[in-house]
Amino acid sequence: MTSAARPQGPAAPLPFFVYGTLRPGEANHSLFLRGRTASHEPALLPDAALYDGPGYPYAVHRAGSSVVGELITPAPGGYAELLADLDRLEEYEGPGRPGNLYDRIAREVLRPAGHPVRAWVYLASPLLARDLCTSGTEITGGDWLGRRGRPGAEA
Repeated sequence: MTSAARPQGPAAPLPFFVYGTLRPGEANHSLFLRGRTASHEPALLPDAALYDGPGYPYAVHRAGSSVVGELITPAPGGYAELLADLDRLEEYEGPGRPGNLYDRIAREVLRPAGHPVRAWVYLASPLLARDLCTSGTEITGGDWLGRRGRPGAEA
């Protein structure tokens, strides 16, 4: 079962699930997250599939698949600024906005050993998700890092 309900208010303080260029070792992690997080740990986004994009991936809702990523907890005192920076990076202008590249959705993600936690996830906007599902290139195994055969990446 997937949970895509929004918590009260669009900026409820939740951790972030990142699955692409914001993961540790990737370019945007250094630019946007270095020194701004309290913790990060491996996690899975259930009921989602990953598609290749122009230098970054897109996650879309799909039952029965999962996406590999990291659960990022922002450092105390920096949540609002980090949220605004990530919204700009992901071209998210607000709920249901037609200009969104991604939509920021509260979803249940799984920590190691299957422990669930709600987190913000940036999913491809609905029109883009439709196009990806019909003609996009899916990343087998749902792991952005694994697409390049990196050592230690899940297949």
